Amino acid sequence: MAAPTKQPLSTQELINGVLGFIEREREREIISRRFGLFERKETLEQIGELLGITRERVRQLEKMVMQKLKAAGSNNSLPGIDSFQKIVLETLEESGQAMRISKLTSTLISSPNRVEQSRVAFLCDLCKDLLVIQDDDTFHASVTNAKIYDKETIKADVDVIVNCVTKAGEPLKIDKLATLSGIKDKTRVEALANLSKNLTSLNGVWGLVKWPLVNPKNIRDNIYVILKSNGKHMHFNEIAEAIKNSEFKRRDVTTQAIHNELIKDKRFVLIGRGIYALKEWGYEKGTVADIIGQILREANQPLHKDEIVQRVLKCRFVKETTILLNLQGKEQFHRVAKATYELVEAD
Repeated sequence: MAAPTKQPLSTQELINGVLGFIEREREREIISRRFGLFERKETLEQIGELLGITRERVRQLEKMVMQKLKAAGSNNSLPGIDSFQKIVLETLEESGQAMRISKLTSTLISSPNRVEQSRVAFLCDLCKDLLVIQDDDTFHASVTNAKIYDKETIKADVDVIVNCVTKAGEPLKIDKLATLSGIKDKTRVEALANLSKNLTSLNGVWGLVKWPLVNPKNIRDNIYVILKSNGKHMHFNEIAEAIKNSEFKRRDVTTQAIHNELIKDKRFVLIGRGIYALKEWGYEKGTVADIIGQILREANQPLHKDEIVQRVLKCRFVKETTILLNLQGKEQFHRVAKATYELVEAD
């Protein structure tokens, strides 16, 4: 039997109840505006100018009111806060004990938006058993179970995960990341990884945000991810179709645009008619004749045509007749015996 679905949470009544706990209108105005409970968040200067008081006075009043609200939240004096906390704790337990505020909001609210995110973050901050991590250069605004994590511990665990990915030097599946980090619970590892601004995921693997494989920033990066994931050469039409069916943010790209980027980017090598591979797989740019010349140069001796064909086909997806026509029709290739050729280097 399927588990019952949680009813969407309405924050309006909760926020009204908390604001009703604040005695003075001016202080309610400060809290509402500072935390963006009805519109965008405002600065100390903006609120001070509106209320005719100094920036420092706004800061003092905000701090005083928040201390009172948190104290009331700790002894269950704020209406609805205890029920809200239970809902959040249940959600955290199902999600690895840590969540971004944005993800928590979209989980609890039927129509999530920026104001709802601000409300959820504000309400979490009033709950005694919840720890809110503020948005900064390395962490997304997040919440966790305060009985399991304090700020130092959760940041240390996230650092461990980031370091594991950095040392690996390549994207990792969550199973591997759990093994390397020593945190056995895969759900918790994924939850912690989601908190870091240094990490992101794509197609089930985690990596640093600067890596195109997990965070493609343009069409060329998208092409690279498609080829890398496929593991072998693809026609540009196949690449275009794969991008349309991908998880990329931008998927409405024309086939012609994709073909143009394949031609421009040095990471991609044309190895056949409209067929491309990654240079990192050992392919080099050049015509079939260029490849034949390189093969004979590296061999430093004449080679039978069958050997030449076999070697060319390892790095070019072309017909055998195309290779033979180049051998027989280019002046730099000289037949020295039956079906055997050498390279004639230019003076």
